[in-house]
Amino acid sequence: MSELWLDITDIPATGREFSFSDQSLWSGSIAEFALPYRLDLPETGLAAEFTVTPQGRGVLLAGWLRGALVTPCDRCAEDVLLAVDTSFDLYEELPLDDEQTLEPGLVRRRGKILELDAGSLLWEQFLLALPVKPLCDDDCPGLCPRCGVRLAEGSCDCETETSDPRMAVLRNLKVPRGSN
Repeated sequence: MSELWLDITDIPATGREFSFSDQSLWSGSIAEFALPYRLDLPETGLAAEFTVTPQGRGVLLAGWLRGALVTPCDRCAEDVLLAVDTSFDLYEELPLDDEQTLEPGLVRRRGKILELDAGSLLWEQFLLALPVKPLCDDDCPGLCPRCGVRLAEGSCDCETETSDPRMAVLRNLKVPRGSN
């Protein structure tokens, strides 16, 4: 995953804004995890912006992530252009000077310097913004399980079974009648 640590030690009380449009921030992690997303078309790309505002013993992270990417349809494997448009508001507690945590957060302390893991923040928001099952169309019929033809383009000549093949063993089962 792309690491991008930002120094947030001297953030003013009104907050500081950060903007990101470099596609390598997302494309590096997409390649690392072998995900089927592409940002290589001219109309695709992602941009993010967030503000870091001090809040008590932590920081408020408020921003958005917008853009588009290409991924295969979950039913027919055709390319789908997915629009990404999400906003987020997170509160991250700052670690104490001597605090050792088992599960690190988005903010770490290195001596007197506070750093925010912007790479992890943006990657998490990117993944949360994507649909679980991307489809080219809500009514996409998918592929024929026998021959692989795309059913949206027409039907195939494969026989369709009307019954569940897993139940075939029960078809000839005879149940003895009990006496009343």
